Amino acid sequence: MNNFNKMNENITDNKITKNKDLLKPANFEEAIESTGFGLFNFILILITILCSTANIFSSTSISYILPIAECDLKLTLLNKGALNAVTYAGMITSAIVWGYLADTQGRKKILVIGCLADAISSACCSLSQNFQMLIVFKFIEGFAANGPCAVLFTYLTEFHNAKNRPRLSMILGIIQSFANLLLPMLAWLILPQDWDFIIRGGFKVHSWQIFLFICGLPSLLSGVIFIVLPESPKFLMSQGRNTEALFVFQQIYAVNRRQSRDSYPIRQLIEEVPSRDSIHIPSAIFTVEGKSSKLNKSQKTTSFKQSLRDGWLQMRPMFHKPLLSRYLHVYVMLFALLLGLNSIRLWLPQLFASISKYEALHTDPSDSTDLCTILEFSVNKTQDVQSYTSDCSAYKNISMDMYLNNIIVAVIGLLGYFCAMFIIRVLGPKRLANYSLLVAALFGIGLYWSTDSLATLIISALFVNISSIATTSLNGLILTLFPTTLRTSVASLSMMFGRLGSLSGNLLFPIFMEYGCLPPFLMVSSMTIFASILSCLLPKETEFT
Repeated sequence: MNNFNKMNENITDNKITKNKDLLKPANFEEAIESTGFGLFNFILILITILCSTANIFSSTSISYILPIAECDLKLTLLNKGALNAVTYAGMITSAIVWGYLADTQGRKKILVIGCLADAISSACCSLSQNFQMLIVFKFIEGFAANGPCAVLFTYLTEFHNAKNRPRLSMILGIIQSFANLLLPMLAWLILPQDWDFIIRGGFKVHSWQIFLFICGLPSLLSGVIFIVLPESPKFLMSQGRNTEALFVFQQIYAVNRRQSRDSYPIRQLIEEVPSRDSIHIPSAIFTVEGKSSKLNKSQKTTSFKQSLRDGWLQMRPMFHKPLLSRYLHVYVMLFALLLGLNSIRLWLPQLFASISKYEALHTDPSDSTDLCTILEFSVNKTQDVQSYTSDCSAYKNISMDMYLNNIIVAVIGLLGYFCAMFIIRVLGPKRLANYSLLVAALFGIGLYWSTDSLATLIISALFVNISSIATTSLNGLILTLFPTTLRTSVASLSMMFGRLGSLSGNLLFPIFMEYGCLPPFLMVSSMTIFASILSCLLPKETEFT
């Protein structure tokens, strides 16, 4: 009997202790852990697939139309490099703006506005009638697309706990590989079609314009869907908006656990910054309770000035020690890494098209099929714009091998990311990136000695996908090295420098091609080795949550 009473007392004590713990304010990790992992997370990942696909289409779709549209647009080799690079130029110019807005106004707003703006600019690209129009609209598209690109991964990670967060970088990599697989398949279905016609007034429409228009649809769907999703609870807590953050946690809990929001076990959140719950906040920012109120002019002005001041106070540590050296380290590393990766990745469709054309014209087995010979053939073929005739139909008759080779590269990438999901648990993101970059550098210079089309396909596929895995791994690691209030700005600026590398590489690659076969591949491999050395010097442990 005494033992039975003692058991009752222990159970009662445990319940009291548990209830007391629940009444204590919880931090973000405790709050997100209590929501569980379930249906909401799967829905979020599905929507991430759509948005990530839109991002890949924005930056890569232009590379698939270059062999098809070169006659219609009278493109030189340098024009092609400029079109590959101009999207990144737009992204670079908007990086600071999007990063600042995302860290002060919220992740969700940027995802909605950026995706919809990207869809509109993509539609404008599809209406282009010449090189000048296309390059202007691709710049605008890059400017718009950079917002969702910079915010998406941050938004995704801030809905997951510390246990699941490291895997998200590999999941995002798999999603991007899927998008890279979908793009050449879409190009295969659309670009070879005889869909050329003229609308009233001499407005020409070609299959490559229809392709660009369809590539903008994922952005449109993403922007519409993000309207109904909640704001990041981590962002809300960092802004002192705990009431809204708690409401979001309750929503996630209700969807994942199939229970009422009221049964969410946590009642309070710690105040990361002074709470704004007791202050009158405009409905444009504070929307959880569904309240709406009209703002007078003075309130709007005050809110905007306060937003600028808060934003500067948040970003000021970026320009002072000890964070400044770490920022510079990360930015230079990503510049070098993406210069090497995207110089090859965005030229692959043109490279495979040149291989197909060369092999169709040189059927003699004694003819050399090494990559340097084919590059020389491609350079000579596109040096003179006057060679383009009024009949451009012959330029659309590209062998299916071009599309098939790009599909094979994407499939290898998809398989590589599945393997990387298991390898990263053993090696960790830092060592995985270090080893991957060293191996990728060897493949980068190995392209110079490629002796046939099969060897070129294998080596280029391994270089692109190993470098991509290293980039994805580093992106996940980099965010943990900085405070929450600066992470989107860091992600945005990191992407800015990475895209500056992509822009530089795509402008330098065709210039180096004109000087010979070795210089472009030497540039790619040396930049990849340099990025590998810098990744080895990154801190091992995270210092911020």
